[in-house]
Amino acid sequence: MKHLHQHHAMQEHEMQKHQHHNMQHDKHEHNHDQPVEDAEIKSWKRKLIWSWILTVPIALLMLSERIIGMSIIPMPYSVFLILILGFPVVFIFGFSTIRGGLQGLYTFYFNMDSLIALGTVIAYLTGIFSFTGAVLDYSGVSAMIMAFFTTGKYIEAKARGRASQEIKKLLELGAKKARIIRGNKEIEISIDEIKMGDLMMVKPGEKIPTDGVVVNGESSIDESMVTGESLPVEKLKGSNVIGATINQDGILYIKATKIGKDTFLSHIIELVEEAQGTKIPIQKLADKITSIFVPTILLVAILTFFGWWFFSSELSIALGTAIAVLVIACPCALGLATPTALMVGSGMGAKRGILIRKGEAIQTMKEIKIIVFDKTGTITKGKPEVTDIYSKIKENYVLEIAASLEKLSEHPVARAIVQRAGLKKYKPVKNFKVIRGRGVEGAIGKNQVVIGNRTLMKERKISLNDFEKKVEQFEKQGKTTMIVVENKKIIGIIAVADAVKEDSVKAIGLLRANKYRVVMITGDNETTAKAIAEKVGITEVIANVLPEDKAKKVEELQKQAMVAFVGDGINDAPALKQSNVGIAMGSGTDIAIEAGDLVLAKSSLIGVVQAIKLSKATFRKIKQNLFWAFAYNVVAIPLAVAGFLHPVIAEIAMALSSITVVTNANLLRRERV
Repeated sequence: MKHLHQHHAMQEHEMQKHQHHNMQHDKHEHNHDQPVEDAEIKSWKRKLIWSWILTVPIALLMLSERIIGMSIIPMPYSVFLILILGFPVVFIFGFSTIRGGLQGLYTFYFNMDSLIALGTVIAYLTGIFSFTGAVLDYSGVSAMIMAFFTTGKYIEAKARGRASQEIKKLLELGAKKARIIRGNKEIEISIDEIKMGDLMMVKPGEKIPTDGVVVNGESSIDESMVTGESLPVEKLKGSNVIGATINQDGILYIKATKIGKDTFLSHIIELVEEAQGTKIPIQKLADKITSIFVPTILLVAILTFFGWWFFSSELSIALGTAIAVLVIACPCALGLATPTALMVGSGMGAKRGILIRKGEAIQTMKEIKIIVFDKTGTITKGKPEVTDIYSKIKENYVLEIAASLEKLSEHPVARAIVQRAGLKKYKPVKNFKVIRGRGVEGAIGKNQVVIGNRTLMKERKISLNDFEKKVEQFEKQGKTTMIVVENKKIIGIIAVADAVKEDSVKAIGLLRANKYRVVMITGDNETTAKAIAEKVGITEVIANVLPEDKAKKVEELQKQAMVAFVGDGINDAPALKQSNVGIAMGSGTDIAIEAGDLVLAKSSLIGVVQAIKLSKATFRKIKQNLFWAFAYNVVAIPLAVAGFLHPVIAEIAMALSSITVVTNANLLRRERV
């Protein structure tokens, strides 16, 4: 620890010396995954190019024999040349495939590479043994097999790269530098040097370096790049801010609360990566089939070899037919069917703010019949807003008076009133006092102003008179009503409520139109709950539910059908875990996000509708891919066994089946989600 502090102290004293180093380190840090992804694509591209450079002359030599009946280069020199050109293709560029395949055979762990490895090695060895005159030369086939296989691997890597473009875009969002206050000095450091608790200063137009809480200043923040929210969000003292978002119009002093991999942005990237690496139930089934399929094909190839050898007495023909069986049966397409579709699907989801945290959610989501919503922060915005102003005088005057007084309060209701007023200049207030749990009071000029609830009015013996009915009306709607009094006379009332998100009505309407059963569950009282439910079109409400009982309610509903739960708070985590698919709001707590299978980064309920569509579209592609992969093998293997397919033709067919599956998976991008 001591060493760490010394290190940072040294960095502060030698800022100029380390500036270049920090820039380089920063660049590496923020593009962590991009070079890895690109390196894989570049590696396969390099292997592909060199494989074909060496394989094309081999193909020409083989074709010349078939078309004109004689080799361009006389025997045995042509075989020597094929063996020399083919060696790097098979044993250098295809080394990982050969090693993995042969190890699988040795350990009885059969995989897709097993058949390719066996087919290419046997084919290459025929070239060597052809000099004995015992077998025909198929060594050229080995190079062509590996060249096509490498092409398939490059396409797969490319598809994976395309699916990760959204991640790369997210990585690029982060700030590169931070301006921090240390020892009353303002210094500029790279992002990776920020420590927990550092005080950051962010000027208008600058990116917020990392997640934190505002300790001083007020501003509006553009959070669209992270949350998708188009309107700027007002930030005051105590507000949480997200790294990579843009400060717009005021200087903010922010205390760093999360750094490195703990930030919101890093968490989103992690979630997408998790989803792309997970296996869904149908993929596990495909893997199980492959583990049985490969040894079966090995047995078929052995029987084919001995069958042809017995009936034809031609070792070369028997060997060539067996090689064709091994090659044609390679289940590459089967292995690619699910991951490619899942990668494309998760990439499409990320682009729309739907982060698939657990891959199995893709398969489960399409089976959902009941969707349960938490209220606060899920259906509603999770923060109070002024909904109504009622007065018998000018509303602007009532709002101006109220905002000038509430400006001095930190209460969420007070903030809502101040935000609604949006004044550039407030009236000066004297003798300001907070009356805890009831309201505030103070003097504006010669007038004594009191703002509070019914209880405060009773205490001050202020009669509601004509305002009584309006107060009751607002309260029935589940709104908090603040009564504004000037010199012991009511001048107006301001109703504040947790406003419904703009798109909640649309999203719930779409779900109900598609025959989904929609339920709202909340800890709020029944009056408030039903008022909100009515606004958004929900008829089934479960109110007064304790946090620990939410999961039990979900469990009860699961006895009737598959349930998806949508929530955002710590209290929602058990219900998110209990449900068949847990959908967490991106604006929610870390615990809720961890408990969710899907995360809606935009915190919009339209994301639920999109997630269902994406699930159905992705799974449809997976089923199509698996069908084509199986259909190809059902047709091709008997043809190979019957001797109708030359090993080269078999390899071309195998490569085309893999390309078909990858292409079909990428067609998912055309789906309207």
